[in-house]
Amino acid sequence: MAPGRRVQLNKAKNFMANQLDLEEQEQLDQLKHYWKQYGNMITWVLIVVLGAYAGWNFYQYWQRSQAQQAAAMYDEVERVVKSADAAKVDRVFGDIKDKFGSTTYAQQAGLLVAKQYYATGKPDAAKAALIWVADKSSDPGYQAIAKLRLAGILMDGKAFDEALKQLGGAFPADFEALVADRKGDILLLQGKKSEAVTEYGKAYKRFDERTEYRRLVEVKLNSLGVDPKGAVAPEGKK
Repeated sequence: MAPGRRVQLNKAKNFMANQLDLEEQEQLDQLKHYWKQYGNMITWVLIVVLGAYAGWNFYQYWQRSQAQQAAAMYDEVERVVKSADAAKVDRVFGDIKDKFGSTTYAQQAGLLVAKQYYATGKPDAAKAALIWVADKSSDPGYQAIAKLRLAGILMDGKAFDEALKQLGGAFPADFEALVADRKGDILLLQGKKSEAVTEYGKAYKRFDERTEYRRLVEVKLNSLGVDPKGAVAPEGKK
């Protein structure tokens, strides 16, 4: 290559290199300016995002740990209930309420010990356990079961108004038939036959035709002189 040509190429390379250096410096200056203006904000956003992610992971771990421990304690509740040791039942139920009260295992334990309390002649303890489940549970199903059982205990104790109060308000659709049937039982015991018939009629309509319980409601209506399928018994039989 001729010396003149080589000199020209070298100059071109140097020019290109200088241009690239200038562009890189310009980009770097722009980046520095951008970071100076927004760097703190970006850093805090990253801190918040990463902190939230770490917190979520910790929460998931904590939830799993809580569930495992609550499950183990529920097993202990079941074992103690079978042993029929009243003092131990009180202790383990108190423990699971204190330590894992927000878990479904604690609410299941409440329903279990309430049944045990009532079977062993401790209706007040049974009511207290059911009230706790109804108040503390976040699951509408457990709340409904607790209220239905509590209404039954109150009905047996002839506290009819209190029993009806437990059955007021909204219930999940799957429980509406049972609630109406229980209301009918309470109203009938109060001597309010027409109101009882109305509630039994609601229960009959809401139970699935294949449900055996629907047949029981039909028997109750028949005993009151009502054919839920349409025919009504003569007035004298009411």
